Amino acid sequence: MADGDYEICFDNSFSRMSEKMVFFEVITEGLLQDTAVEDWAQVVQPDELVDFKLDDIRDSMDGVRRRLERSMQMQTMLRAFEARDRNLQEDNLFRVTFWSSLNMLVMMVVALVQVYLLRSLFNDKRKVRT
Repeated sequence: MADGDYEICFDNSFSRMSEKMVFFEVITEGLLQDTAVEDWAQVVQPDELVDFKLDDIRDSMDGVRRRLERSMQMQTMLRAFEARDRNLQEDNLFRVTFWSSLNMLVMMVVALVQVYLLRSLFNDKRKVRT
């Protein structure tokens, strides 16, 4: 992989009207490896280690660092998924609440109209009864 700036382009040509949420992941490995190895080599000399080789310790530390970086990336990705799901759930709650309220309003109007029509059927407006 070459050093430099990279650009990522997302295309919205399918539908320009609807809103979309895009998540992407960039996994970088080995960016800090050079500086970490140089710092470690300056602190500890190979002849100071008792039964361990410096390369084994470096490999072990690099493995731990890679796993920690991957764990952080996974947690970030899971947080992004959770935020997306929460937004979707809140949008759905708003829609359900709106349409339920509108449905209830229509039912109340229909009920009032029916009561009015039934009462008007039984009202006798003639003054003379036979």
